[in-house]
Amino acid sequence: MRAEQTCQRRGQNFTPIRRQVLQALLSSHRPLGAYEIIEQLAAQIARPAPITVYRALEFLMQNGLVHRIESRNAFLACAHRHDECGNVAFLICEHCGSVGELAVGALAASLKDTVQRAGFAATMTVIEITGTCSNCQAQAQAQT
Repeated sequence: MRAEQTCQRRGQNFTPIRRQVLQALLSSHRPLGAYEIIEQLAAQIARPAPITVYRALEFLMQNGLVHRIESRNAFLACAHRHDECGNVAFLICEHCGSVGELAVGALAASLKDTVQRAGFAATMTVIEITGTCSNCQAQAQAQT
């Protein structure tokens, strides 16, 4: 598992709760809120405390294994091989709720330069684009 390799390479402990939180996100195929994760885990194991899940999510985000969808206050497992500084935009479908990742390295670099020229010190950049995914577009076209 990529998560194990990432943690081992960095000398970090991939604890059972971190594994379970990541598994819950990987099995959902959609963003989940922390309390949705807790409910999934409660059905499989003992109900973890919210702080335990939030700490696991923070660790997973710091290691580039999970992303936070700010507008949804939800978390998404990252299937791509980029580090925690990887520049991605999230493509969020307003119809089915699916979320895709799009690499935006050049856009992020340009945005960073623009922000710095304005004299602003950014601490976080999240690019979220909402619209209609290709599957929902195809379904809508099929119905017309």
